[in-house]
Amino acid sequence: MSWQQQIENARQIGLDVLQPTAAQLEHGLELHRESLVAESYSLGVIAPVDGDAVAQAVEAGAADAELHMLTESMRMTRWAANDALRAEYEGAWQASGVDCAFQNAGEEGNDALRMLGRLAHYTHLTDHMRESVTRAAFPDDIEQAWSAGRRSLVQTCNGVPLAGDGLTVEGELRYVRLFFELGCRMMHLTYNRRNPIGDGCAEPGNAGLSDFGRATVAELNRCGIIIDVAHSGWQTCLETAQASTAPMVSSHATCDALNHHHRAKPDELMKAIADTGGTVGITNVPAFLGGSGCIDAMLDHLDHAIQVVGAKHVTIGTDRPYVSVQAAAETAKVPTGRRQRTRWEALWWPDDPVQQPGWKEERMIQSSAWTNWPLFTVGLVQRGYSDTDIRLVIGGNILRVARDVYAAREC
Repeated sequence: MSWQQQIENARQIGLDVLQPTAAQLEHGLELHRESLVAESYSLGVIAPVDGDAVAQAVEAGAADAELHMLTESMRMTRWAANDALRAEYEGAWQASGVDCAFQNAGEEGNDALRMLGRLAHYTHLTDHMRESVTRAAFPDDIEQAWSAGRRSLVQTCNGVPLAGDGLTVEGELRYVRLFFELGCRMMHLTYNRRNPIGDGCAEPGNAGLSDFGRATVAELNRCGIIIDVAHSGWQTCLETAQASTAPMVSSHATCDALNHHHRAKPDELMKAIADTGGTVGITNVPAFLGGSGCIDAMLDHLDHAIQVVGAKHVTIGTDRPYVSVQAAAETAKVPTGRRQRTRWEALWWPDDPVQQPGWKEERMIQSSAWTNWPLFTVGLVQRGYSDTDIRLVIGGNILRVARDVYAAREC
């Protein structure tokens, strides 16, 4: 199957689920085209590895850490080095109609050196593809790129970089400003598990922010970095909202009222986040959505969030990438290595449906594929939202938060 066919198949599945009228489809697609579309969290567009090169590294005895860095770099940067892959990259972006992505560009955890990898990879990508995609260091860069017909990435980190020596609070947080200077504009307080800042969403204790966590919130506010609690526990979210002096976000989660899940947020937490001036983002991960796991389920969660906090405080953060049509074939070239243990930060509850193979029918899952972003807008049109409100949800709100947080910085 070609990448064009892969995108078209997903689009047709989405249309089959939504079944919009001709007028709804035309209006939704036009609104999507003319609006500045920015997603509050993105895994991006994932390239295939070079299977032969990875196989050679395996056969040469490369360590696990070396292979991880090699394959991650390939998945993020190979678009820039290969003309055929570049065409697929451009085609996926064009199909999505996304103009700006708040891009996951810092590995999960708190180790600063490990977190530098994705920042480096996406900096390299935008340096080599700057005619089509640029790194947005400042809020104005997003609109300038859009006006010039280019897309932009806002680099974000799935953790707060910590020094690790624990001698003083200020010393432990000394890398936060450094990562701001490197271009990181949003950080997760926690990933799934407990860290020195607070409890993650899969931590059963739900203990909330630590004293050090409150200092971390203050430092992120001071540096003008958006605080993201998408992977944080409910008490951590609530106490962060109480402590933050700037808007904060849950960039990619779901509504617990519709599907009880540790990656969901209850109504009272969504309200607390909105009260900071921030936003709650809805993901398209099927297991988090529950129900059918398809585009209709995603729209149900968007609908509920808008009813709870208003259209001014809701965004879309997909958390599911576009993956190259060549990925499976290239990965198959790599020798199967020894089984590795699951990294601590990534641990889920044992009975989580996302861990279960074949959780839902693949065809339905494809209805909410990343390249079907225009259909998210069509779906909002179907549900009766005004053009003004839709523009806020599909881009305006996260841009406002970025401006407000940057304007409130003290350094």
